[in-house]
Amino acid sequence: MRTSRTGRLSLRAVALVYLLLLLLLPVAIVFIKTFEHGFGVAWSWMTTPAAISALWLSLLLAVIAVPLNTVFGIVCALVLVRRRGRAAAVLGAIIDLPFLVSPVIVGLALTLVYGIHGWFGTWFADRGIQIIFAPAGMLLATIFVSLPFVVREVAPVLAEIGDEQEQAAATLGASAWQTFWRITLPSIRWGVAYGVVLSTARALGEIGAVLVVSSLVAGQTLTLPLLVYQRDAQIGAGSITGAYAAATELAVISIVVLVAMTLLAPGRREPA
Repeated sequence: MRTSRTGRLSLRAVALVYLLLLLLLPVAIVFIKTFEHGFGVAWSWMTTPAAISALWLSLLLAVIAVPLNTVFGIVCALVLVRRRGRAAAVLGAIIDLPFLVSPVIVGLALTLVYGIHGWFGTWFADRGIQIIFAPAGMLLATIFVSLPFVVREVAPVLAEIGDEQEQAAATLGASAWQTFWRITLPSIRWGVAYGVVLSTARALGEIGAVLVVSSLVAGQTLTLPLLVYQRDAQIGAGSITGAYAAATELAVISIVVLVAMTLLAPGRREPA
């Protein structure tokens, strides 16, 4: 008994030290470095026109990408769970691509497809529409990398609740939309909410794919992660402080997302 208890305590200690060194300590250092010259200096870096524009662009991309992926994710989850077969298996493999492919490769693929010399780039360019090195391309990259989360959170919930209630509603004369709105959606609401939180976190923090398709112009195609990257690449102590300030904004957003996930976690375990 003593050995078992000692083993459990040792495992917990190792886990806590691991989290402290790899997660908590780096985040704490970011906050310390941000405010080491005073709150006023940090605030001035957070409120520059480039920082404000980057924050709003990050939020805008998330506001557009997350609802689209939510609708797509619910539909795909229904297809994967309710429509078994080879097509569903292929769809499931495609949905997992953002987990398997490097974001940089995603950005390169978008460039090859929608760039000025890409498959569809010439067609868009002839009509005065710029995709790559513009917010449109950044939005496509954001949608791609945050696509799987709602699907992978909703599908297990659908599989667990089954379709007995849906079949009963159809037998009683309910339309497909009525069945979805009154039975299916309330049953999967916590899975949807958790998937939305995860999608939002990925959309706000993405840098790899977005970096490839962005022109890195402040006020136009610069998100918060890209602002951190740009400031960190510049020479000078002030730029480093600015990079830490932007990183702190991202850290605060991440903490908010973490709190939301913690609050939603008990609801995911409630019976439908």
